[in-house]
Amino acid sequence: MAGITFKHVVKTYDNGVTVVPDLNLEIKDKEFVVLVGPSGCGKSTTLRMIAGLETISDGDLFIGDRRINDVAPKNRNIAMVFQSYALYPHMTVYKNMAFALELQKMPKKEIREKVLEAARILELEPYLDRKPKALSGGQRQRVALGRAMVRNPEVFLLDEPLSNLDAKLRTEMRSQISSLHQKLQTTFVYVTHDQTEAMTMGDRICVMRDGIIQQFDTPQNLYNNPCNMFVAGFIGSPQMNFIDAVIEKDGDGYAAVFGRTRVPVRLETAGSIEGRQVVLGIRPEDLHIEKDFVAAAGNSTVTAEITLDEMMGSEVYLYFTIDGKKMIARVPSKLSARMGETVKFALDSDAVHVFDKETEEALR
Repeated sequence: MAGITFKHVVKTYDNGVTVVPDLNLEIKDKEFVVLVGPSGCGKSTTLRMIAGLETISDGDLFIGDRRINDVAPKNRNIAMVFQSYALYPHMTVYKNMAFALELQKMPKKEIREKVLEAARILELEPYLDRKPKALSGGQRQRVALGRAMVRNPEVFLLDEPLSNLDAKLRTEMRSQISSLHQKLQTTFVYVTHDQTEAMTMGDRICVMRDGIIQQFDTPQNLYNNPCNMFVAGFIGSPQMNFIDAVIEKDGDGYAAVFGRTRVPVRLETAGSIEGRQVVLGIRPEDLHIEKDFVAAAGNSTVTAEITLDEMMGSEVYLYFTIDGKKMIARVPSKLSARMGETVKFALDSDAVHVFDKETEEALR
């Protein structure tokens, strides 16, 4: 078993700065978990504590049933892949991948079998005699993965491994790393600030802010049911739109009202919330300009001038302003709406999110 458990883990540096105040996290055996958040949120520090590259100030860290607070990094049976590849430039691909096994005095025949098997899985067989300088960025990253694979670690730790690659290579490597996880059936912990990587790769995603877990959930639940405004704004591209509103009674239910716009909302809260100040969250794809949708939306519409349009191929991003708040809609490019035009947008009331204005927590 190679699950990872943090129990009230604290990380405070010598200068007194606490970057992880109280971390409780359980990563299951063979799970692919992504730690995501803005720079400085504590995600890389968390990964480095698993690796043993950062000491733990307080609390307990387990891999399986073994407490590893004081276990040396080399004895933790983990492998780490860095952003910078960290390959030996004077060694061939084969030697780079075999080096750690040679240090363990493993028989040459066994080393060769492990290296060739990893090279086959990672499609590196044609490059085994080359040195890193003769490889592309994606090939170098695959060598770094292969060097980790041959050790058969219990846990793979990946610290922003794709950030040095261009967009096309990042997309290719995302699928390769996900495929590798399926083949190896090993626990993967992956750190990134890129929410697209997180959404496409993780079984579960841990969204962090200031060393505190905001939400730890599946990609679908993070997207559909964010627990607060931070998670809602961080997950999704383009970012969710936010606009101030007030809750008013609407027949037997409630509506979020701003200006002349009334959006019916389903809230399962105890007691009356009429008059409550809230923030309405609406994703760009849930703003519609199709005539049928607008006609059926009633008062759940806003009219605004498009200040910018960005053609993205099958879609177009439309930018506009409502009550001083910049908004963005993502609509099919076949619909004729361009910069300078005044357009009526319909809000999909079934897809809106409502957050308390003071606490920024979601109202269910």
